[in-house]
Amino acid sequence: MRLIPRSFFWRTILLILVPLVVAQVIIANVFFGNHWARVHATLARTLAGEVTTMMNFMDAGNTGAAQTMATDVGINFSVHDKLNRPKHSDNASREAGLLAHELSNRVKRRANIYIDRASRLIYIDIPTRDGKIATFGTSLYRIYSTSTEVFIIWLIGAILIVSILVSPFIILHNRSIRRIAHAANRFGRGLDAPGFQPTGSREIREAATAMITMKERLDRYNRTRTDMLNAVSHDLKSPLARMRLAIETDTADKNALLTDIDRMSAMISGYLAFARGEMPEIEQSTELPPMLLRIARDAAPDKRIITEFPDTPVQFYARPMALARAFGNIIENAARYANKIIKITETDTAGETTIIIEDDGPGIPDDKKADAMRPFVRLDDARAADTGGTGLGLSIAKTAIENHGGQIFLEDSELGGLRVRVVLPV
Repeated sequence: MRLIPRSFFWRTILLILVPLVVAQVIIANVFFGNHWARVHATLARTLAGEVTTMMNFMDAGNTGAAQTMATDVGINFSVHDKLNRPKHSDNASREAGLLAHELSNRVKRRANIYIDRASRLIYIDIPTRDGKIATFGTSLYRIYSTSTEVFIIWLIGAILIVSILVSPFIILHNRSIRRIAHAANRFGRGLDAPGFQPTGSREIREAATAMITMKERLDRYNRTRTDMLNAVSHDLKSPLARMRLAIETDTADKNALLTDIDRMSAMISGYLAFARGEMPEIEQSTELPPMLLRIARDAAPDKRIITEFPDTPVQFYARPMALARAFGNIIENAARYANKIIKITETDTAGETTIIIEDDGPGIPDDKKADAMRPFVRLDDARAADTGGTGLGLSIAKTAIENHGGQIFLEDSELGGLRVRVVLPV
């Protein structure tokens, strides 16, 4: 038999109520159990002392003094020759047990105690020395306190109140978790979850937000892979068809074929680099100006390179190969479209470094800057029509920079071309 329920709702109820019940049972037994015993013992001794004093008056023949004392302490006192009482007394009952023990020690004769629970009264019959029976009647509350019973009732009531108050919150949490599970199930089947919004506590909302982010990344990944396949099909089909036609018509030119082969090899290398993504690399202390200057000189030997670097560049931990690949793509892109000038600037502030790479080329229209960051998108109309390429340079750079916790922005340069602004945390 399974003792622990499977449901989150009932598990949470048990998690709250079981410690509460255990704590209250311990308090009731340890504290109020001792308190109840002390109170009842005190009440029994007090009443037994009063009854003993009145019996002493009776034994001394001073019935009037006994009657006066009974009136003063609120006890109904009477003397009878014979009483019709039940066969069995309540001496061993929970309420009268301590009183019977006290009277037995004090009066030195048997005292019979009878309880009328309906009227909450107690009667004490004690034989006198002249053969009669002295009866003392008083309230049951003189020897028995009901505060403990009331406390136990309140303990049970508190458990019920806590259950009633906690249940709506648990139901809301349970509903939020069920909605996340339902949305995750739909996401896993490649479907959307219309109207799904993070709700519930902060942790549940964070989990839902993380799941939505994961879904968006997976969708972007799938779209990217689909775009890559489409790009491969489109880019390789034309040169292959051209090469086949040239061979079949015996008009093949060796240099033209080699050019097409080189271009196809470059395309395939770009696709493979993009498909592989970022390879694992150990972070190292990195300083950007030497890296940027080396890349610029290699990529644009025929361009004028202007640099503005701080006297003491900031050093931070990064993956140098990944950053070199990212800045290499950006600078090569600038070298390809720049007319004469490429400008590289680094500005260091508290907590971040900003690198700006700009050129004096044709630039990119504002309405196409977002598309330029997407993989396999070429903006030949915005740039030169004969540059070719796979449309992966800025996309690879964006991925590498974002993996370092940075951001990349495409803006208009004062030189007239494109201004790429990279912000990296340090």
